[in-house]
Amino acid sequence: MTEHETRQDTGQDADRDTAAGRDTGRDTAQDAGLGTRQDDGGGTSDGAQVSTGKETAGAPEAAIPELVIISGMSGAGRSTAAKCLEDLGWFVVDNLPPALIPTMVELGARSQGNVARIAVVVDVRGRRFFDNLRESLADLDTRGVTRRIVFLESSEEALVRRFESVRRPHPLQGDGRIVDGIAAERELLRELRGDADLVIDTSSLNVHELRAKMDAQFAGDEEPELRATVMSFGFKYGLPVDADLVVDMRFLPNPHWVPELRPFTGRNEEVAAYVLNQPGAKEFLDRYAELLRLIAAGYRREGKRYVTIAVGCTGGKHRSVAMSEKLAARLAAEGVETVVVHRDMGRE
Repeated sequence: MTEHETRQDTGQDADRDTAAGRDTGRDTAQDAGLGTRQDDGGGTSDGAQVSTGKETAGAPEAAIPELVIISGMSGAGRSTAAKCLEDLGWFVVDNLPPALIPTMVELGARSQGNVARIAVVVDVRGRRFFDNLRESLADLDTRGVTRRIVFLESSEEALVRRFESVRRPHPLQGDGRIVDGIAAERELLRELRGDADLVIDTSSLNVHELRAKMDAQFAGDEEPELRATVMSFGFKYGLPVDADLVVDMRFLPNPHWVPELRPFTGRNEEVAAYVLNQPGAKEFLDRYAELLRLIAAGYRREGKRYVTIAVGCTGGKHRSVAMSEKLAARLAAEGVETVVVHRDMGRE
């Protein structure tokens, strides 16, 4: 055999060995369940695998990341909420087409724990892609992915003021006015708002107050059973749009008509004592706290983790403030993580 024939045969053997190596690697990958398209729906076209209950015994299952979907009205503070979660260590994706949310979760599951918490901002900027959101949420539910929806709400007046201050059009106003775009967006998001786990009204919140609310909800290392926001407000300024429960303190005498108490708020000890010593005040506090225990148990069974309790009086300065403070203390004593917000205090 000539030297040329020897080199040629050796090269052919090497080629066969290389091809065999590729076949062996391919077989190995198939045996391991990697890099193949699954006919039973257990994987994806690019090789990402999710648990189907058919994996090889002893193989570790991918940890599904925690998922939060941030949505809401344009101008209501979605970007601020997203930045807050990013500062808390979440992997944040802004303006992601809803159809890609399941893919994002799969990528997080393949990160070996490096992406344990994902926040996705979804809004009407996606235009036609937004229509796929309902299908994506159903897909996540089918896969057993636990997800929460945070919805940022705001009044029309506040939204118009914010758009005018930055001199930018509303994404849906087209040739119309800003209020036309707001109305169209509100209608488009109506169903999503109804499904939200947490609704935050930012009408009267500044950036720092919104961040404080997000921190209160997501900064903890452990997920509490239930988080409550107790909000005092004045009926003359309107009902809080993000309230789950509303109670009225106007059945109690108003400290406003007591000259020595009028300048102070419900956080003042004298004002609080005046309110709580009125007939029916302590009975209300006891019975409403008992009712909240019943409601909280139902919320936990239904997987609802956030509740906003609005306590109102005429101006949101005396009675509602005092009762909110006492009610929040009762909830905190029973292990409910509680935030107190006095929406209208100091507004008069």
